[in-house]
Amino acid sequence: MIEVRTAHTAELDAATLKAARVLLDGVFEGDMSDHDWEHSLGGVHALVWEEDELVGHASVVQRRLLHGGRTLRTGYVEGVGVRADRRRRGHGTALMETLERLVRGAYELGALGATHQAADFYAGRGWELWQGPTSALTPTGVVRTEEEDGSVYVLPVAVALNLSGELTCDWREGDVW
Repeated sequence: MIEVRTAHTAELDAATLKAARVLLDGVFEGDMSDHDWEHSLGGVHALVWEEDELVGHASVVQRRLLHGGRTLRTGYVEGVGVRADRRRRGHGTALMETLERLVRGAYELGALGATHQAADFYAGRGWELWQGPTSALTPTGVVRTEEEDGSVYVLPVAVALNLSGELTCDWREGDVW
């Protein structure tokens, strides 16, 4: 039997945070940097447990995205992963249902950067591929992030979007999207 639990980062003990990091290191096969992990912190985590074993993780953190002359309060999804031997059992769906409920209840917009392998999963859940140019608001000004074009997905909640317009994210170290 699986159980999805939610908790803010501040409510998770060190052992649970370590288990989540180890899980994501395995899911992303060593391609989970310290910055990537840090991006998953400071918001609400959804954790899938099978008895006392953590098998899935995702989180939503607040970010600011700029679009159409507005700053949008955005629930940004990070650190989504299910252990390889537990995939195709509905765990990813359970994680995303939980986070999408949070996004719809607290934010104007949901957003995430998807890997190529996960793109169909998000699109199937109603997330829309951003068609326009992406950029980041850096300490030196707005910088285009062409390498991220075609991998950013949004979940409109309370704002009309022009999916072919410009979308700019706030600054953070590591991968900005």
